[in-house]
Parts: sequence; structure tokens; C-alpha cells
Amino acid sequence: MSAGTSWAYTEKVKEHFINPRNILDDEDAYPADGKGIVGNIKCGDEMLMVIQVDKKKETIADCKWKTYGCASAIASTSVLSEMVMGMTLEEARRLSPKEIMAELGTLPEHKVHCSVLGDKALRAAINDYYGRSGNADKVVKEEARLICQCMNVVDHEIEEAVLDGARTYYELQERTKLGTVCGQCEEEATQLLDQYVAEHFGDRD
Repeated sequence: MSAGTSWAYTEKVKEHFINPRNILDDEDAYPADGKGIVGNIKCGDEMLMVIQVDKKKETIADCKWKTYGCASAIASTSVLSEMVMGMTLEEARRLSPKEIMAELGTLPEHKVHCSVLGDKALRAAINDYYGRSGNADKVVKEEARLICQCMNVVDHEIEEAVLDGARTYYELQERTKLGTVCGQCEEEATQLLDQYVAEHFGDRD
């Protein structure tokens, strides 16, 4: 970092980036009860998260992870891995990116999508545990809803675009190409855009 250039992150983000907690050193040797892996093609990040579960209490006894991601992905997943220790599986599954950012003291807006990686990998690991332990009824599938039939754009892609910085319908079109053929999806897409902006950024100062 050059002289006169300020660090764009909080001290807590810096600390978790430089000294990340609960990194998975040996995936093959780790006795995981649940495993989740997600990737973000747009920024090239990939996240693996593994958990051990206290079967009697259905709480997370241990949580480890590794990523090929940026500073924000590393810091947010490091703090997430500390937050979920001792939580019940359902409490951990309900953790939101906004809560992770609050624990870190916020992230630059264009890096919020990185905090979603750990969140998604954790939910995938919890689903994997339920599947392995014969509790398939507790697996929560995040089904996609088709918004733009012409360009085959689903609601999750609109959320990803918002997390990646889209704030207007035009910016949404630039990132997803929705509404560029018949335009009939504009109203529903705009409603989802506003919903996701409020959900992920509404309480930020």
C-alpha cells in the first residue's frame, strides 16, 4: 500500500484477513459431518466449508473452511466460522450477510457479494449434514424463480447482480441482459431489485 493511501477496510476485517481463523488445512483428514462448496464465477472466488455437529444438541461443534478468494471473502468467512460455533444448525442457517458485515464493522459496498460465499457454503454444509444423517425433510433447497423468460434470468441472478453493485434497472440489464428482448419482466425485476437492495443494504449508513 503506497504512502497516503488509506486502508479501505475496518481493522477487524484487516485482522481476520491477515490472521484468518479456522482454516481447513487437510480436507481429506478432517472428519466432516457436513460439507458445502460454492463458487462465484464473476469474481473467480470459490469457497469450501466443513462442519462437525454435536448430534445430541444439533449444534455446530467445529467449523473450518478454505477459499480461493479476495480479502473480503477471507475476512468474512473467518469471522463467520467463529460466529457459528455453538449455534444450533437452524440458528446458523439463518445468519445473513448483513449480520456478518455488522460483526466485521461493514465492508465496501462493491465487496458485499464476497460475504455471501461463506454464508452460502455454510447452508450447503448444513444441508449436506441433514442429507447424510437421514433428515432429508430438513434440507432447504433454494429453488430459482424464472423472471426473464427471453434471457432465462432467475431471481438468484438478480440478487447476485445487486450484491455485485447493481442499483438501477439499467445496471441490472447490463449485468444480466434481462428485459433486453420483450421487456415484459421490467416491473417484476425492478421490484426484486428494490427488495434485494433493502435486504442487503437498507440499514447501512
